[in-house]
Amino acid sequence: MAPPDRPVPAVLSIAGSDSGGGAGIQADLKAFARSGVHGMTAITAITAQSTVAVDAVHPVPPEVIVAQVRAVAEDIGVDAVKIGMLGTAATVRAVREALELLEAGTPIVIDPVMVAESGAILLDDEARRAIVDELLPLAAVITPNLPEARVLVGEAGHGAGAGPPHGAGGTDDAEVLARALHALGPAAVVVTGGHRDEATDVFFDGEELHRIAGSRHRDGAAHGSGCTHSSALAAHLALGYEPLEAARAAREIAGAAVRDGLRGLGAGPGPVDVFDLTGSRAAGAVGASDGPLAARRVT
Repeated sequence: MAPPDRPVPAVLSIAGSDSGGGAGIQADLKAFARSGVHGMTAITAITAQSTVAVDAVHPVPPEVIVAQVRAVAEDIGVDAVKIGMLGTAATVRAVREALELLEAGTPIVIDPVMVAESGAILLDDEARRAIVDELLPLAAVITPNLPEARVLVGEAGHGAGAGPPHGAGGTDDAEVLARALHALGPAAVVVTGGHRDEATDVFFDGEELHRIAGSRHRDGAAHGSGCTHSSALAAHLALGYEPLEAARAAREIAGAAVRDGLRGLGAGPGPVDVFDLTGSRAAGAVGASDGPLAARRVT
């Protein structure tokens, strides 16, 4: 296993690759760096993706997913895990197997990615059920948005025709959904506010319910916001934050990334920007020698 004297925490993203660089492991690595941890990856799928569409998806063989996790776990070590796009039930089972390679107690954050910003379906029906059965009980925190929360609670109702606990699958009440999701096994739930009228995340850990307020940036760019949020949350768990404080830090980082998003990049919804590259370039324009260094500024 990893030596105990790593200079910084090491956090693993198990997720799909976005060739456009806006979401998936590309967003995760940027969020890890923004949070001050070393990022590692186990790629679950390769997508041909732009800001307007997902043109192709190629799942990575299950044994290769496990091998990627084993390689980093045995050499570097893993202080926290973020799980994103899984796609298929076979991938879910491979990830479940791979998690057994980690030290007991390693915090796991699950972002149940189902639909891309462009509308492409990224998780099939069997995989949704497998996530509920195989992965949610292992999670320190899960971070669904409102539509994802409704689907997961509906899956626990054993079929589309059966109502989920307390009718939660048909509600927009994030607090009801958070409680229903917690009953499925995760230690804590954050129902994110990006798809709600009120841009407030709802956190529930089985005992206390908290609302994490934030501003809605309607002129921002949101592609990759969910990936950024869950990765920042995992990074802060690795840094030693308690789950509620990690969720608050993640909300702040993801909100700023949407606010500073690259709206003019591509023909579709632009990607979030955790480093405010546009602002950094503007600040660097004061002196030519400052330009190459300006992009390193992290506020």
